[in-house]
Amino acid sequence: MRNQVRLNTRRATSYCRGVLRSHQPLTSSQPATSRLLRSQLLVEPQARLKIQNHRLSTVVTPFTRPAIRMSIPLGGRTDLPVEEARAELKRHFSDYQGPKYADGWADLWAKGEFLPWDRGNPSPALADTLINHGDVIGHAMIEEDGQPRRKRALVPGCGRGVDVLLLQSFGYDVIGLEYAPDALKACEEYQKEHAGDYPVRDEKIGKGSARFLQGDFYMDDWLEKTGFGKDAKFDLIYDYTFFCAMQLPMRPAWAKRMAELLRPSPQANLICLEFPTSKPAMAGGPPFASPPKAYFEHLSHPGEEVKYDAEGNVKMNPLAPSSPGALERVGHWQPADTHKVGKDAEGKVQDWIAVWRHR
Repeated sequence: MRNQVRLNTRRATSYCRGVLRSHQPLTSSQPATSRLLRSQLLVEPQARLKIQNHRLSTVVTPFTRPAIRMSIPLGGRTDLPVEEARAELKRHFSDYQGPKYADGWADLWAKGEFLPWDRGNPSPALADTLINHGDVIGHAMIEEDGQPRRKRALVPGCGRGVDVLLLQSFGYDVIGLEYAPDALKACEEYQKEHAGDYPVRDEKIGKGSARFLQGDFYMDDWLEKTGFGKDAKFDLIYDYTFFCAMQLPMRPAWAKRMAELLRPSPQANLICLEFPTSKPAMAGGPPFASPPKAYFEHLSHPGEEVKYDAEGNVKMNPLAPSSPGALERVGHWQPADTHKVGKDAEGKVQDWIAVWRHR
């Protein structure tokens, strides 16, 4: 085992330095053919991947690399029509207002009968980001004090952990955090049964680690269990169906906590899959309407009150200065693909990906 670790470390050292040299941000001054060639060179190892016992397909769009889509059967009612599922969620949480709100999620996991956010496969939008946007987010290895190490990733409100295992397959050391004890059990069971369904994306980097913890995102006690130290910071944080689960008064604390947990480095990224972007604010939630401007206002002013109008729409103030601890949006795009719930009736993607860093 130790010899294998040393071998992987040597490989990672060489590869990390190569990655840091060759994966500089692409600029508009570079010819399109050069950018496309680099994209083709980087995708070749991934294009040959196979997954046994589960369907593997690729989503190919012009000038992009393939994104994985796995179909893994899960229990519970996850296939209700969107509006019906949202109405049932709203009814459920009418009994869990104020301080009891988090217990509403724990109750759903304990019953295990109605988990509409549980899609049974990793987010195609996250896969697209990891594969096609390395020029923005970088890669899983980082060089620190002359030594390579894996980037540390956090997925708060990770659900069954499918996105945690996807990030692990790309080489990240990942922590999946859940508040509900039964959600943690679901993660551990899923990992035990399906870890082998997530192939290594790059043999030179290898897989990272994946651990699941129970804890309150807003508290510090779980940080001591990460193995990264009680003052742990993360190189990558992925938010999907977490911001949109927060009631409006909780959003300032969400933004402040994200800024606290994100490592203050130009190589550390908060990746937000913005969803649902087209839901009317008056419809309530969860999930609560979460257009790009809501993320923008809160992350530009973490911990501060952001004004909303009477209908629940965020009020942007372009003249308001950013807060000293504000995060900066360094990338914003619509992914090549996303879960069906993030598309309109014609199948057009409505979700957005936003990448944030410390200034």
